[in-house]
Order: sequence, then C-alpha cells, then structure tokens
Amino acid sequence: MRLPVRCIVPVFLVAAATSVAAQDGPNRALTVCMAENNPPLSLAVRGAVRGVDAKVAEAVAAELQRPLAIVPFESKYEGDSTLTHEVNALLSSGICDIASGFPLLRSDLGAPSRPTARVPDYPGAAPPPRRPWIQLGRLAASRAYHAMAMALVVRDASRATATLAELGDAKIGAVGGTLSGTIVSVYRNGKLRAQMVSLSQQQDVLAELEAGTIDAALVTLDQLDAWRLAHPATRIVRTGYLHPLRINIGFVALVERAEVLAAVDRVVQRTLANGDLERWHAASGSSWIAPSDPQVSAMVGIAELLRD
Repeated sequence: MRLPVRCIVPVFLVAAATSVAAQDGPNRALTVCMAENNPPLSLAVRGAVRGVDAKVAEAVAAELQRPLAIVPFESKYEGDSTLTHEVNALLSSGICDIASGFPLLRSDLGAPSRPTARVPDYPGAAPPPRRPWIQLGRLAASRAYHAMAMALVVRDASRATATLAELGDAKIGAVGGTLSGTIVSVYRNGKLRAQMVSLSQQQDVLAELEAGTIDAALVTLDQLDAWRLAHPATRIVRTGYLHPLRINIGFVALVERAEVLAAVDRVVQRTLANGDLERWHAASGSSWIAPSDPQVSAMVGIAELLRD
C-alpha cells in the first residue's frame, strides 16, 4: 500500500536544520525529530519522512507560521541507553525543538533519570565514538494524538473469533521482555502457558506467525499496520480482541519550549474535533485508536497487564 503524496514532508539535513534553528525570529524553522523507521507513524523514504507524525508536524508548523524541518533518527540502544535518553539528548543538544512518537509515561517525563546521554544516529551526526555526552534537560509532553493498543492476530481465518480467554488449541507466540509477551505469560494465572511458544527479541513474531510456527500472537496495532504495509498479501488476520491496556503517544520537548507544546495541543484538539487525525491515520494505513484521559499514565505495572 503506497501512502498518498500529501503525507510526504521534505526532510532537511540536520546541518541545515540546526543552522536555521540558531536564528531568531518568526521564520526560524520548527525542527521535529522523528523515528526514521516507525511506520505507519513515521518512515523515512528517499529523503522524505511520511506518515501520521509528519502530518501532525506539518500542522503544528503551520499553526506557528514557521517552516518545517524534520530530522529522522535511528535508535540503536547500547548499554544503558534508552529511547527516553536519546530523545532527550536530541532536544537538549538543540537538534530539534520537539520529538514525535513518544509514549506518555510519567516515569519518562520531568527530570531525567541520568545526567547525560549521547544522541542517536541522524543525518550529519558524528560517528558514535566522537559524539559528545549531552547534559539532559527536563521533558514535558503535549496532548496525545494517538494511543497504543494490542490486538490478537491469527494466521488461519477460521480462528478470527478467538480471544485470549477462548484461544482453542492455538499455539501463541510470546516475545520475552516485551509487554505483549508478559501479558501472554501471566494471563489468568498462566492459563496460556501450555500453548505458549517463547520467542527471543531477535525473532519477528509476525514472521513466525506468517510461517506457521505459531497460530496466534498479541501485537501492537502499529506493529500489525507496519507488517501489512510491507506485506500486502499477508495471511495474518486481526481478531476482534483488543487488550484493555492503552498507552497514549504524543510529542515531547524541553520544558522551556512550552509555546511549541501549546501549539501542538491546539492542533491535536482541533484535529481530534474535526476528524482530521482519524483521516490522517486512515490515509497512512494506521489503525485509529483515540487517546484517552489521563493523558500521561503511571508506569505500566502488573495490575495493568492483568486487566481483562
């Protein structure tokens, strides 16, 4: 499935973006960092970033009456690095004003859990050994424009009515160290353990499902949407089951960028009300799950995983 041309937003090399960002005045570019491989929310292809995040960023730049510069980044966690630290380093170093696709969890906002971090890969970045350690700032979040949810998917359409409670004899995959894998392993005091197939994080659960190694899997809707975009002939079918856990997704910035976050909030509220956000998701091949209150969640604990 090809994304429509209107979802494609020009990408400036970060050298150009930071040069513009250093200027004062109303014509200073709004620089937005986005994951380069997080379809259908954001995906860098041939010098452009497309997807829902790009559409929201475009609307925020228009709200602020500023040009837009998108900086795609690639995260490769090393040691004690996390997405939170890497995004914070991008913001704290001035590479970008705001960043998209951020899970709105209380533990990842406010003061950082460590003083410094290095930025991830982005166009124009120095080789990793030469990247300086960046003093991290305090993060604040916008209103959510999307929510993460997990769906049960199957390979055989005859299982399309399955739920976690009524899985029949299906073998279900569980990737170790993930939310979905933990949910499967602890579901109703281990109800599914006898038919659970443990997978490593190096294994693609949807590839294993497509190959018939397993019969079912619990995956995020974004993960399923990305698979369908890359494999339009897939046999994988989404059942009607959605786990009740939701995690809102929003933009983040340093607390000093309150005016930019306020503009994001205005755009999100307006596009939620007029239906644009839902239409942008549909055009990008993204399953629409409306965000809900509270906007920022507490850390996900066992109680949230056991809800069902």
